Amino acid sequence: MAEFSKHARERMISRGISADEVTDVIEHPDNTITQPCKTIYQKKIDKKNSLYLYRVFVNTCKEPELIITVYRTTKIDKYEN
Repeated sequence: MAEFSKHARERMISRGISADEVTDVIEHPDNTITQPCKTIYQKKIDKKNSLYLYRVFVNTCKEPELIITVYRTTKIDKYEN
């Protein structure tokens, strides 16, 4: 499992995103976008009767891999391929 960067932990706290949600997105993504040294994991999650797209950015060149940042959005169409 990837480690959380300080920035990712701060964003999770400010955005109310739990470590369990992040783990779920990484382990069971709906979609992944692979770029050099970075993978973006995406998953739609229904929370409080609203559908959100969670996006988790992971630096895959680090050992162990490092979760860079995390956020959720209702603008699902903007990020779906």
